[in-house]
Amino acid sequence: MAPESRPERPRRVHRTNWMSLLCGLLFIGMGIRYLTAPEPDAVVMAPVLVGGLGFAAFVAILAKAIRR
Repeated sequence: MAPESRPERPRRVHRTNWMSLLCGLLFIGMGIRYLTAPEPDAVVMAPVLVGGLGFAAFVAILAKAIRR
């Protein structure tokens, strides 16, 4: 079939899921930290985790509000 005779399909585009993206980056970063450092302190890492998840949720809420 020639390229000119094929019907054009609309390009499928999906929105970025900011919550998933930022949480994934946070967990990858924390995993790298645990692999490279000699035992990171849990007293420091727990607030970093909670703060990072809170920041990701805040960005996701802002993105949703801006899209509308």
